[in-house]
Amino acid sequence: MLRVGLTGGIGSGKTTVAHIFESLGIPVFYADQVAKQIMADNPVMVAAIKEKFGALAYSGNTLNKEYIADIIFSDPQKLTWMNQLIHPATIKAANDWFVAQKSPYAIKEAALLFESGANRDLDYAVGVVAPVSLRIERVMKRDGSTLPAIKQRMANQLDEESRDKKCDFLLYNNDTKPLLAQVIELDKKLRAISKERAQA
Repeated sequence: MLRVGLTGGIGSGKTTVAHIFESLGIPVFYADQVAKQIMADNPVMVAAIKEKFGALAYSGNTLNKEYIADIIFSDPQKLTWMNQLIHPATIKAANDWFVAQKSPYAIKEAALLFESGANRDLDYAVGVVAPVSLRIERVMKRDGSTLPAIKQRMANQLDEESRDKKCDFLLYNNDTKPLLAQVIELDKKLRAISKERAQA
């Protein structure tokens, strides 16, 4: 079974693409959701985060995402600390999940696929591409975020050109090429590659 990464900048449409793959019968591991779950359920992780960011880091058993985001996206050292804490646990969870899958290929959806080093455990990487102006517009509508907040988050992600060069396949979510047709075509390619490998 092929292990495929799915990534893209904030507002590019990764989740939309992931849902299309799921509709085609492909299982998807959502790294950000799993990371949040780990930060809520793992007592060692919870204790470390509270020690680093204070009691306000959690509201009951729930991570205070806005409070944490405000801190880490304005302090590179704290962002690095947080990433070093959570990435290894999320990568391990993904690798365990991949082992249990039975489909021709399975997908790990992750915003920081290359930044975290998670791509090293994968066969292929798929990038979702969209113009920055369109991405900003989408995030503003989706989250109600301000322009400075979005630009700050973008600055903490790999730049578009570098990310695209690292990807094996690109999907263009720019309102000019039909996204569904692109995903269906890529699904066929990945199934064919998986079949060839199985027969080799």
